[in-house]
Amino acid sequence: MPDVGPVLEMLIVGALIFLARICDVTLGTMRIVFISRGHKLLAPLVGFFEVLIWLFAFRQLMQNLTAIGYYVTFAAGFATGTYVGLTLEDKMAVGTRIIRVITRTNASELIRALRDAGHGVTSVDAHGSEGPVSLIFSVVKRHDVGDFIRMVHEYHPRAFYTIEDVRNVREGVFSARRSFFSRNPIHLLRSLGKFK
Repeated sequence: MPDVGPVLEMLIVGALIFLARICDVTLGTMRIVFISRGHKLLAPLVGFFEVLIWLFAFRQLMQNLTAIGYYVTFAAGFATGTYVGLTLEDKMAVGTRIIRVITRTNASELIRALRDAGHGVTSVDAHGSEGPVSLIFSVVKRHDVGDFIRMVHEYHPRAFYTIEDVRNVREGVFSARRSFFSRNPIHLLRSLGKFK
């Protein structure tokens, strides 16, 4: 019966390289997001663990330069980590967005509905290339963008709108719902059941 020791070792090392790359690339994606959002303490902390994990994966690859399978697992881990990082970033919905809505018809009902939902809304009567329009501005938390846009479609299905990232926000009116990263540490611990 053939010795399965080297084969088993290759599978384990390959799996470890693959998982390490998923972790470090996911953390790298999150670090870039935190940098772009101005999280000055969180980004370096995530970067520390990102590099630590990367060093482990790279060391395993360098110790086994003749094993072509490890190159494949290294690259596959990178690709998978990119996907996982983007998916996780989308789920966390960190940051704020500015939404501009332009409608050709009266937007008073939409404005009232948005304000009733807790969104801060600024509206201006303007003149577009085809006549009078209503221009609506709002800065919303990223996790509220979907609800905001659903309301726009409900009241004005053919409205034109743009959505952009906002790096910093001061003051303003936002809906009461809070994202995971908008809470202070005590609220986070309470939500996890650590403190009453």
